[in-house]
Amino acid sequence: MSSISNKSSLNFRHDSDVFEYRQQRYKSILKVIVFNVFSFVFILTVWQLIALWVTQTRGVPFPTPISTCQRLISLVLGNLLYEKTIGHHLVTSLFRWGMGYMISVVIGLSIGMTFGIYRLIHDLFMPTVYIIQLIPGLAWIPITLLLFGLGEGATIFMISMTALAPIIISTTGGIRSVPPIYTNVAKMLGLSQSQVFLHVLLPASLLSIINGLRIGFANGWRVLIAAEMVVGVSTGLGYSLMQARWSLDFEAALVCVFIICTVGLIVEKLLFARIERKILQRQGLVGK
Repeated sequence: MSSISNKSSLNFRHDSDVFEYRQQRYKSILKVIVFNVFSFVFILTVWQLIALWVTQTRGVPFPTPISTCQRLISLVLGNLLYEKTIGHHLVTSLFRWGMGYMISVVIGLSIGMTFGIYRLIHDLFMPTVYIIQLIPGLAWIPITLLLFGLGEGATIFMISMTALAPIIISTTGGIRSVPPIYTNVAKMLGLSQSQVFLHVLLPASLLSIINGLRIGFANGWRVLIAAEMVVGVSTGLGYSLMQARWSLDFEAALVCVFIICTVGLIVEKLLFARIERKILQRQGLVGK
């Protein structure tokens, strides 16, 4: 009888632990939803107040959240924005960003891993990377125009250069921050240099690498919009934003800004945040 009661008490404790964990998880999810809704409502409220203030004090019609939403719906339903649909502008911008970002990822990870492994190469060339990081995205415009002229190549080059430095720095820092005792133990167990890199250095530096990719994405996405404004492309969100400025179509401009922010949030929440959480779970730093 005592053994049965002990088993039942253990099962009860286990079930209660699961219930408490699920309850805490639901509370955490509800908390995130409430905070996000509050932020969204707060932004809309401030936006509406600014629109009313500008309209009343300056006599200039400022787009409200409702009018901007109506314009967004009309564009999504197929109305043209500067001879193209809003979907065409978005896809074109995403293609340019994707090309430039992937180039920076491939080159940045390769260079960062090389710098992280070989100290002499790091000491020789890392100062150059720090100098590149200090150059603002728009400062690349004169060099870009001289190298590529107007068009797609110039835009892709600017995206790559602004995303490259943080990827290299974070990858290098992540690998070099791994305690030497880890690699020494791995070598004592008979692992080769490549096995040490794949099974010790790379897993231990993944969080730093992801942070570098996240910063590179943000830098590249911002400079994409600026590049589309000035380097001679005729489609894209940045081009539409610039045209809306010249034609005083402020509702279209705010629609473009909304889409730019939405894309950034989607990539951050659905890609980088999930990858980061998976890494933290594998390392035992957060619960599943």
